[in-house]
Amino acid sequence: MTNNTNTLEPHRRYNPLHKSWVLVSPHRTQRPWQGAQEQPQTEQRPQYDPKCYLCPGNTRAQGDVNPVYTETFVFPNDYAAVKEQVPPAPSGTQEDFAGSELFQAEQVTGKCKVICFSPRHDLTLARMTPEQLEVIVGAWQEVYTSALEDPTIKYCQIFENKGAAMGCSNPHPHGQAWMTSVVPEEPAVERLALREFHDKHGHGLLEEYVEKEAAAQIRVVAETPSFIAVVPYWATWPFEILVVSKRRVANVAQLTASEKTDLASVLKQVTVRYDNLFKCSFPYSMGMHQGEDDNENHFHLHFYPPLLRSATVRKFLVGFEMLGMPQRDLTPEKAAEMLRAVSGDVHYLDELEQ
Repeated sequence: MTNNTNTLEPHRRYNPLHKSWVLVSPHRTQRPWQGAQEQPQTEQRPQYDPKCYLCPGNTRAQGDVNPVYTETFVFPNDYAAVKEQVPPAPSGTQEDFAGSELFQAEQVTGKCKVICFSPRHDLTLARMTPEQLEVIVGAWQEVYTSALEDPTIKYCQIFENKGAAMGCSNPHPHGQAWMTSVVPEEPAVERLALREFHDKHGHGLLEEYVEKEAAAQIRVVAETPSFIAVVPYWATWPFEILVVSKRRVANVAQLTASEKTDLASVLKQVTVRYDNLFKCSFPYSMGMHQGEDDNENHFHLHFYPPLLRSATVRKFLVGFEMLGMPQRDLTPEKAAEMLRAVSGDVHYLDELEQ
């Protein structure tokens, strides 16, 4: 094992959470870029949209009417990906692959919820106050706690898709929670890595990682007494961010009042820096990984944004990356430096309005 590499030359980096590698090709950033120099995005949405299915008091697609909510609003997804009850398949409809392990299927049940972050149609996490973000963290805690109370639920994946680039069908600020009767692949892989590391070393993988990143400060983007946000050493996406609790807590429901405040502060800093980087509403998929056993869970959030060089130039996982291994040009160190160079407090739209 070695980290004695020239980081300006092609090398690969190990992702201990996935037990996989990512190819880093820093020399490719020297390629000439002739893309457009874009102006800041200044388009504003209305605070209320009478046609929006998520705005207060509006009627949703299947006829239910939203209450006139004033903070967060959680409701069952009208188009859930899983159902609480699934009838058995009728006899005679299954392909006959008895005795073959190559064709397997399992029934998955569960619930899906929508979490509206704000009654205002025009806001995003980056445009909310830390106090408003703390209310959202509280809503996540309630959603996760409700999942724990259901014995049929084995995992609760809370996430947000922001922006049309990430497939978000409605710009109203919202996230989702998919509660399933099985543990999905991504958290299952991470849990195995975390448990094996703990069994081998007697302490947590992310505990050690947070300690070393906090000491080095090379890839740190935001930090509070109880949370740290870094561009991970093994990041695949150009401006990927990992937010980790410094204390080894298993899930969002275990956060103390001060930790809730700190998480809200880090979320504010991360999302404001994102928007300020290319002066646009920065798209991303964000989600938290958590569980009950703190030997195989350490509460953390992943931000996976697609933007590469500007508000419209995106990274795609294609070719070698689909068939071989993930690859990036911009080093995580340079990405963190770029994010630190912009404000994490003042949004660019607020500056333009002054």
